[in-house]
Amino acid sequence: MAPPAGTTGTQLSRGRWMFAFALVTSLFFTWGFAYGLLDVLNSHFQKVFGISKLQSTMLQLAYFGAYLVYAPIAGVFMRRYGYKKGIHMGLGLYSLGAIFFWPSAKFEKYGGFVGSTFVIGCGLATLEVAANSYIAVLGSPKYAAARLNFSQGFQGVASFAGPLIASRWFFQGKNATTLDTVQWVYLAVAGLGLVLNILFYFCALPEITEDALEEEMHGAGMSKEQEPFSKQYRCIFGWVAQTCYVGAQVGVASFVVNFLDDQGLGITQSHASTLFSICQITFTIGRFTGVAILNFIDPALLLSLYGMCCIAFSIGVSQTSGWGGVACLFCLFFFESICYPCVFTIGTKNLGVHTKRGSGLIVMGVGGGAWYPPAQGGLADNVSTRASYLVPMTGYIVMTIYALGIVGHQAVEGGFRIRNVDELAVERAPIAEEFPPTTMPDFVAKENYPDEESTPPSETDKNADEEYVEDAKA
Repeated sequence: MAPPAGTTGTQLSRGRWMFAFALVTSLFFTWGFAYGLLDVLNSHFQKVFGISKLQSTMLQLAYFGAYLVYAPIAGVFMRRYGYKKGIHMGLGLYSLGAIFFWPSAKFEKYGGFVGSTFVIGCGLATLEVAANSYIAVLGSPKYAAARLNFSQGFQGVASFAGPLIASRWFFQGKNATTLDTVQWVYLAVAGLGLVLNILFYFCALPEITEDALEEEMHGAGMSKEQEPFSKQYRCIFGWVAQTCYVGAQVGVASFVVNFLDDQGLGITQSHASTLFSICQITFTIGRFTGVAILNFIDPALLLSLYGMCCIAFSIGVSQTSGWGGVACLFCLFFFESICYPCVFTIGTKNLGVHTKRGSGLIVMGVGGGAWYPPAQGGLADNVSTRASYLVPMTGYIVMTIYALGIVGHQAVEGGFRIRNVDELAVERAPIAEEFPPTTMPDFVAKENYPDEESTPPSETDKNADEEYVEDAKA
């Protein structure tokens, strides 16, 4: 039986919740795989087409520029038509862009790859707005960051699968200078998107509505969603932080193969691709580790600490030669792990009727990946790849300032906190004191007193009711 209109994540049965969570989590694998391949293609095309590091970043410009252009459109579309139709649109664009890789590889047109990458990016932008937002609201806000880190952990699994495939098929033998295998890999990617689209068509996905989220917040005595979207500063500044962070993350990953090759350690391009895959494994381990930590530690506080570590290790990569620089690179990947999900959940938390619009804005921040790599590529061409890692450091600084600002705001509003807190439950507490269980509104009574309806009235209550009836008759 389908859930009624106006469903929230907390109202779903355990079975329906697990089904919806698993189905949407499968989407994270799709763009993790595409993203993992993208960074390796960046280096591969330098050799095949004879282009510079700066020119090769046109792939990143197209991929992440699509987020900047299409994420707001996806947010508006899903606000009107719902999450499921948005997922269908995203998977359709994803498959279409992957199919276009075939003629691009057949006729060896770099411009064709750039255009195809833009179409894939539009599809993935739509999927990110849908999946990130859906996972974030699929349950208590307290565990939103943990849920999203867990789901995005599967994106990390796919991210290191991409470079592993590339090291085996793109950089071995004649494939090191041809595009033959690229077309087959992306044809398989298109098939994956098509299969997922069919599965979603036949699956009844519960719709989490903004009206229901608004009602839930009203029930907790929170009215912030009544303010216009232009005053949702946590979300707006979250977009700035996400733009800078994603730009930094993309820049770091885009030049890993070049960085390892330039370290003078005798690392071949194929070996560098394998090491890049291990970097992504480190990232994935950090994300699943973050799931456990975020169950107890406040997301903004943890993001602040991880942000500081990212700043320190990006400096370490830029200033340390040899294996010391490689070690700093691995540490940088580990501490990047929780940043994107935490910024997203912090920025979209308790937005009520603005949830889908806010999600579109935060995902638009992924567009930062379009302009950081060219800046880093220019520095890599003119100075060194190692020195270019100072560019991502600026993105981590902005993100850390945002996280520290949220920590400070929370401290002013309700005191400094280390542990993760369920804000809706905290806001409900004064209402629970004001309305005793017998007079409490339904939206509070059902949440805080789930056994009230099943508790039989006491003898005192029965006598009081009988006296009230007798007085009324008199």
